[in-house]
Amino acid sequence: MIISVIVPAYNAAATLAECLAALHKQSRAPDEIIVVDDGSTDRTAELARASGARVLQQPNRGPAAARNLGVQNARGDLILFTDADCAPAPDWVAQMLAPFADAGISGAKGVYRTRQKSWTARFAQAEYEDKYDRMRRYATIDFIDTYSAAYRRAVYLANDGMDPSFPRASGEDVEFSYRLAQRGFKLVMLPSAVVYHNHPATLFKYLRRKFFVGYWRVRMYEKHPAKIKGDAHTPLALKIQMGLGLVFVGAALLSIVWRDAIIGGALALGALGLTTIPFAIKTFARDRAIALLAPGFLFLRAFALDAGFVLGLLQRAWQRIRG
Repeated sequence: MIISVIVPAYNAAATLAECLAALHKQSRAPDEIIVVDDGSTDRTAELARASGARVLQQPNRGPAAARNLGVQNARGDLILFTDADCAPAPDWVAQMLAPFADAGISGAKGVYRTRQKSWTARFAQAEYEDKYDRMRRYATIDFIDTYSAAYRRAVYLANDGMDPSFPRASGEDVEFSYRLAQRGFKLVMLPSAVVYHNHPATLFKYLRRKFFVGYWRVRMYEKHPAKIKGDAHTPLALKIQMGLGLVFVGAALLSIVWRDAIIGGALALGALGLTTIPFAIKTFARDRAIALLAPGFLFLRAFALDAGFVLGLLQRAWQRIRG
């Protein structure tokens, strides 16, 4: 099987060299490495060429369009995706290849690890680990994000690739996996297919990222309303926490004109606190310090996601009003 690795990159000069160096050290070397320069204004293309990667260039159109361009020009039977800020483990290609010995497998998802020491980055990793534990329970999945992903090229092209109307890294990869799962394609998780990543190292950057996750989730649910109920990746507790966060904020605003509403807000806040306990207990075995900080992180995560989601709803409503 011919393997093509595709890396979309936009102003990625600070991290791309490490990514490509890791790809050149694979125990099973890919047959080609393609970097799609998405209209960068830094040395991204120059660094990619110097590493020996094949470089494709386009005006800045976002990672969905960049990946589609890469797949259209790849010669591999199997397409592997990673991101320019990821460093795949030495056996990553071999691990991603393994399940495709089964002709019924169309796509696969690997996992993140991190070597960071900041509290925020360690919490972000614990958050991923919680989601991975959930996904391990499923024989097949419906959620693939492309920092560590593989698809059969024929399946990717036959299903129109990723939606380029997503203008940034905003869930375009997840939308594609939703679409494939809905059409009956078999997707699996590979906990052994590891890429190392620098998660947001500060609380501001983490919450900003969650805000935009919430914002773009509105578009995702418009395209796949059945996923509002859940998917293989998203814990039920997260949805409950978002709901309780909205109740709290609504009650706080209502209390301006109706004082008794604050009681409902307090109850919602208390319930939100209770929902954080299972995550904290589970995380304690892996990282005790983060387990103690987890309730605070989870509160803030819920409010950041809610803020983005509400803004996304309001914008879509305004667009409809304007026609």
